[in-house]
Amino acid sequence: MTQITVLGAGVMGLAIATELAARGHTPRIIDPAGGPGNHACSWRAGGMLAPYCEAESAEPVVVRLGLDAADWWQAQGVEVTRRGTLVLAPSRDRAELDRFARMTTEHRPVTGAEIAELEPELAGRFPRGLFFGTEAHLNPRDALRVLRDRLAARGMVIQTEGTPTDRVVDARGLTARDALTDLRGVRGEMLVLRCPEVTLTRTVRLLHPRIPLYIVPRGDGIYMIGATMLETGGKHRVTARSAVEMLSAAYALHPGFAEAEIMELGADARPAFPDNLPRLRRRGNTLFANGLYRHGYLLAPAVARMAAEYLTTGRKPEFMDEDHP
Repeated sequence: MTQITVLGAGVMGLAIATELAARGHTPRIIDPAGGPGNHACSWRAGGMLAPYCEAESAEPVVVRLGLDAADWWQAQGVEVTRRGTLVLAPSRDRAELDRFARMTTEHRPVTGAEIAELEPELAGRFPRGLFFGTEAHLNPRDALRVLRDRLAARGMVIQTEGTPTDRVVDARGLTARDALTDLRGVRGEMLVLRCPEVTLTRTVRLLHPRIPLYIVPRGDGIYMIGATMLETGGKHRVTARSAVEMLSAAYALHPGFAEAEIMELGADARPAFPDNLPRLRRRGNTLFANGLYRHGYLLAPAVARMAAEYLTTGRKPEFMDEDHP
C-alpha cells in the first residue's frame, strides 16, 4: 500500500488523516509544532456548524458541503451541541434581520416570547428574531484533541519532523503560501469570556451593519465571542477597536457580560483563496488541501473525504486543480 504523509495537524490535516485511516491507510502525520495548539488558526475558531446561516455571505456550495458536518464530527466521538442558532438584531437594526432572512433558508421567525422560551435570559430584550433549529456547534479545541487521540490510538502519532513518503498531502494552512501564491490570510479576532452570571445554551448571532457578532457557549459559564474578518494585518494581534466593539456588542446582547472575566484575546489569519472556497490542488506527488477560510470545522469533513477518495481511488473530486502552478 502506498505510504501517505500528511503535513499539518490542524483541522484540515487531522480530518484528512482520519478519513485515510477509515480507508485502511496509516498516514504519517508531520507538524513541527507537534500537534494542535495555539499556533494554528483552527485553535481559535468558533466551532459553529451552521451551514444555513453561512448562506448569508457564502456560496451555495458551502451550505451543501456543510450539511452533514455535525454528523461527521459526532461520528468521530466529538461532543456536538445540537440546539440550533438564534439570530437577533437590536430594534434599530431590524432591517439587518430582514436582510438575513431573505438571504438564508431553513429558519423560522420567532417572537419575543418565543425567544424567551429558547433563551430565558434574553426575555424582553429582543422583539423578534430567526431560529435555525437544525444547526449545531462544538468546542474546536476539544474536537482537535479527539481526532489527535483517536489517530494516536491507531498508531498514528504526530511527528515533529520526518522525510515525506511516496505521496504527500500538504494541509499546512497559511504556511503553505510558500507554495500556493494565490493563498491569502484573512484575520479573525476573538475573545473568550467567563461569565457565570449569564446562561446561554446555543449559538447566538447578533446582527449589526458594521460589526455582526456571534457568541458560542463553551459550558461552565465560558463563551467564545467572534466578529471580525479583516483583509489586513497579521496573526496573534487584537486591536483595541475590535476588542471594544466585541465587548460592546456582547453587552448589547446581555448586560450581564459587563461583569465577565476576559480569559483570552486572540487573533489569527485564516487561509483563503480569492473566491473564498477550498481547493484540492495536485502538483506532482503532492496534494494541497487548503482554503477553508472561515468555514474550517464546517467544511473540513467534506474536503477531507474528497482528498481521501482521490488518494485511494484516483477519482477527481470537486474543487480539484491538477498541476496548478
